[in-house]
Amino acid sequence: MAQAVEEWYKQMPVITRSYLTAAVVTTIGCSLEIISPYHLYLNPRLVVKQYQFWRLVTNFLYFRKMDLDFLFHMFFLARYCKLLEENSFRGRTADFFYMLLFGASVLTGIVLLGGMIPYLSESFAKIIFLSNSLTFMMVYVWSKQNPYIHMSFLGLFTFTAAYLPWVLLGFSVLVGASAWVDLLGMIAGHAYYFLEDVYPRMTNRRPLKTPSLIKALFADDPVVVARPANVRFAAPQADELHQD
Repeated sequence: MAQAVEEWYKQMPVITRSYLTAAVVTTIGCSLEIISPYHLYLNPRLVVKQYQFWRLVTNFLYFRKMDLDFLFHMFFLARYCKLLEENSFRGRTADFFYMLLFGASVLTGIVLLGGMIPYLSESFAKIIFLSNSLTFMMVYVWSKQNPYIHMSFLGLFTFTAAYLPWVLLGFSVLVGASAWVDLLGMIAGHAYYFLEDVYPRMTNRRPLKTPSLIKALFADDPVVVARPANVRFAAPQADELHQD
């Protein structure tokens, strides 16, 4: 059993493995009181006035206490982060990292701006950890890129992947969890999907092109597509037709 888990862990792509490891270590460290959550949560005042910039990152690593909800989110993190990195972003590790960076920036910006809006500031003030929202963003992006895959929810009913975020949102409401967390993930995910997939098809422009600095951090292996022998991908030239 231990060997199977180790093999499964080693086969994870680099971003998924790194994020999952950091999340588990951080959450376990807080549960054992080795790390204090008060040093991790998002606090704009401490970031700006006391230069505690690490909070912009650490609030995405802590998934609250270790309970069923923690296992639930670790499953979604491991599954959909891995599916995206191995399929949609295969051979494009830098692009995948940039997607997470974009999502984290959007989520942070929404919370900061929401805290300034009357009648909404109280709700946004309660959102001090965005780890669940970032995980939900990955689920949303995956569902948009794989909308026709058939899925089942706890064996109760089946649906296509396009409705997965809404099914999970409904489940969160039923169990009494905050809908804001999932909604923020959907907003960030849709922003990425629109700017990366929809807008380029409309205008032939790609606003989310990964910066060269980030590409330099990752040495992606080229994806090789095998080409069958004796298969033409274009019409033969006229002189070739008359050679026989």
